[in-house]
Amino acid sequence: MSVEFDFLAVLADWPLLLEGAAWTLGLTAVSAVLGVGLGIACAWARTEGAAPLRWAVGGYVELIRNTPFIVQLFFVFFGLPALGLRLTPEWSSVIAMVLNLGAYAAEIVRAGIAATPRGQVEAALSLALTRAQTFVHVVLPPALRRVWPAMVSQIIIVMLGSAVCGQIATEELSYTANLIQSRNFRAFEAFIVATLMYLAMAVAVRHLLDRIGRRLLFGGRR
Repeated sequence: MSVEFDFLAVLADWPLLLEGAAWTLGLTAVSAVLGVGLGIACAWARTEGAAPLRWAVGGYVELIRNTPFIVQLFFVFFGLPALGLRLTPEWSSVIAMVLNLGAYAAEIVRAGIAATPRGQVEAALSLALTRAQTFVHVVLPPALRRVWPAMVSQIIIVMLGSAVCGQIATEELSYTANLIQSRNFRAFEAFIVATLMYLAMAVAVRHLLDRIGRRLLFGGRR
């Protein structure tokens, strides 16, 4: 029994593939900025916040880190309308990805904060800096430098996890690949192409984030 592959049947729909890839990268970009920001805020709350705030943020982090992303996505898209909040698939995907990345980023940043020498904090406070100024200018930059590779890896994981967003009709890459194979019945070829595109995007995004880290966090050197 011979098997014939026809990748041209899939590549003929290259505009759809590029549109799906653009959606994946767009969702990742928005989620990375907001998710890392949320993670930094949560890390500050868990290290400097009042006890009730620490408990609330800790509960959020544990909830997200111990439940599947697809369940979180379905809760946002299907659950929130029961509370009167209706969202498009795209906004639901962004919110779910931000919440997911924020929880993991919080623990990553907190690990970097924990490695900050106590003497640096005391020196900053002795110079009349407020605790907020100390956190922003003294604690956070070196903490991010320590954990940036782990943060980049987590952003890549969230980008790849966005493939399940096609389950709620977000038109990202996996949704596009599934749409193409439903038209030409070339499922193997469609998902091989999608896999290679995800691989290329992951490598490209990793290099881009590494360069951003070198420029903003490492002073052009690493």
